[in-house]
Amino acid sequence: MAKLPSYLAMRVPLLDLSEQHRALGDSTREAINAVLASGRFILGPRVEAFEKAICAYCNTAHAVGVSSGTDALLAILMALGIGPGDAVITTPYTFFATAGCVARVGARPLFADIDPETYNIRPSAIQECIEKTCQLDADGTWKTKNGEKVRAIVPAHLFGLCCQMDALREIAERYRLVLIEDAAQAIGAEFPFGERIAKAGTMGEVGFFSFYPSKNLGAAGDAGMIVCGDEELAQKLRTFREHGMEPRYFHHVIGGNFRLDEIQAAILAVKLPYLEKWAAARRAAADFYGSEFVRVGLIETIIPPTEPYRDRGLTNHHVYHQYVIRTPMRDALREHLAKHEVDTAIYYPLGLHEQECFAYLGYKKGDFPETERAARETLALPIYPEISREAQRYVIDTIAEFYR
Repeated sequence: MAKLPSYLAMRVPLLDLSEQHRALGDSTREAINAVLASGRFILGPRVEAFEKAICAYCNTAHAVGVSSGTDALLAILMALGIGPGDAVITTPYTFFATAGCVARVGARPLFADIDPETYNIRPSAIQECIEKTCQLDADGTWKTKNGEKVRAIVPAHLFGLCCQMDALREIAERYRLVLIEDAAQAIGAEFPFGERIAKAGTMGEVGFFSFYPSKNLGAAGDAGMIVCGDEELAQKLRTFREHGMEPRYFHHVIGGNFRLDEIQAAILAVKLPYLEKWAAARRAAADFYGSEFVRVGLIETIIPPTEPYRDRGLTNHHVYHQYVIRTPMRDALREHLAKHEVDTAIYYPLGLHEQECFAYLGYKKGDFPETERAARETLALPIYPEISREAQRYVIDTIAEFYR
């Protein structure tokens, strides 16, 4: 097997935030110092300002800052009154919190398989889940065989690509379900929704983002945001994020401690104006990976990410939170890349239906074949706005070496 020349060797991290921190360091420190000087650390003017900035960016009426993407979904489910006796349809191929939050409020997660090209939940699988595993009750609601009322659908816009929201919206309306968008990985991603171009998180009744440090818009710790168009729901969410307290020290409902810190809001406000530039840089890096796969003759061997909305007049048709390829030789390829100091990641090594903590749901291996195949074959390659073409070329040449 031909080897890469030793002088070409380099280390390529999966994500490198050092350049971002260097470029914005002075502005970030200034924002943090202003918070420290103010003495106001939780749910203050900087949180309010950042909420307004997110409303403007997403073109939505309301934004509610919370402590994480996970807490965002918890607060949404609590505000909607979803709990014991209810069921929520979601994808088994996503980060654990999507289904974990459903279980934490006492509802039952119902899984529907994914599309093999986008890795997002497949609308036809949702319809099949309802029609084949649930039954129409006399009151017009759909119930599981165990008697839980199906209340909502939670699609996850995985890796920075929106789900088929037009089809999901139609299904949600037909079966009278709430549509909750998990846009934790997809802030800024766009979809041709009816007559308008809509951003992720704004096409259902409510949506949410995560600002975990590795996200496209990342905090210096945990942080999240909920967006919605309904004023009453927004006010409920603001109450639930503060232990259900309204007014102060009066609690009509039980909420949680889901408050956004002023320091995190200040840091995110510094970064938000750069988000579009960073998304464009991620797409350029994705395009370069694609051209490099062609150059080395691997376009038929490696399956790159699909871009179903690229020619639909969208700027952010994909925001590439991750650049995920698939190959049946995933594990051996990953080992080879690691030996050459190329970092990779597996998102995700196991479908949620196979996680031990969800054994009580009664699913078994083989129930969601596309999820299970993706878990065996997908691999995330290094991508971030500042990644150099030299580093990307090294990644591709290392992959080509493996296949030679």
